[in-house]
Amino acid sequence: MEKAAVYGAGTIGSGQATLIIGHGIPCVVVGHSERGLERCRRAIGQNWADLIAEGLAGEENRKAAMELLTVTCDSAALEGCTFVFEAVPESREEKRTVYEAIERYAEQSAVIASCTSSIDAEDLAKLVKRPENLLIAHPFQPVHMLPLVEVVRHERTSGGTVKRAVALLERLHRQVVVLNRSVPGFLVNRFAQALYREAIYLMEQNVVSPEDIDKAVKYAMGMRYASIGLLEYYDAVGFQLESAIAKNIYPDLCDTKELQRTVLDGLAGGKTGQAAGQGLFDWTQKDADDFRYRKQKPYFDGVKEWTLPGPPADRGEKQP
Repeated sequence: MEKAAVYGAGTIGSGQATLIIGHGIPCVVVGHSERGLERCRRAIGQNWADLIAEGLAGEENRKAAMELLTVTCDSAALEGCTFVFEAVPESREEKRTVYEAIERYAEQSAVIASCTSSIDAEDLAKLVKRPENLLIAHPFQPVHMLPLVEVVRHERTSGGTVKRAVALLERLHRQVVVLNRSVPGFLVNRFAQALYREAIYLMEQNVVSPEDIDKAVKYAMGMRYASIGLLEYYDAVGFQLESAIAKNIYPDLCDTKELQRTVLDGLAGGKTGQAAGQGLFDWTQKDADDFRYRKQKPYFDGVKEWTLPGPPADRGEKQP
């Protein structure tokens, strides 16, 4: 069994640690400051409180899981670790420093799995002494709930490293997709940005409101693709129909260049109904706890597959 660790105590790191200890696997979390470690402990505690409130775990499961957790600022705690998730900010220099610590203290054969969402795997490979041990394992928030992980290899990633990463992720009940080479945005973010780009364009053209765009995604595309998938659906519909639709739509889809500055610099004020940089919704009027619950709700059933530590939990009833 892999001896797992997470380097990084932020949102991604705390979610990854929750998932690991939630499967009865000991986990070391290494952070940079006591304040950061305390935030990490609180975040993991909140994750477990949510699972207990949903009836997916019990207090004894939480206690047993927390006993498997080590949270520290000391990189030496990585000694003996065979698999390290790197979850620090998107800075090459910070990652270089972290990789030096991992390669110094962890096992020589340890897999380094970066959780980066934007840095090319080939660039990360230049930051380590043993590039054959490095790949990307990009999760999605909330990390302990949303099941997909994108595994991205670079030119020198060994086949054994990929197999070990897939094996551990599948043990953690993740759905894994493997990219044979790194492309900007990997897979999911490329899909998401294409959809986001078109949504902003339609708002700029005063075609539709932000609320109605979200309604269309939730009650049409989201439901359809969640049950069937993208390519299987279109293959079943048939090429002739989709080709006809494409010929009508493609010429009118937004041009990337037209919106690039708008999206990079912040939403354009006026055209979308909001001041630049302020977003589309008034978040002062939203309930943070309700948003956190709705963000997790589609994935609660997946937690029933976890191999929780501690005594068996009654996973059927929400806590009052």
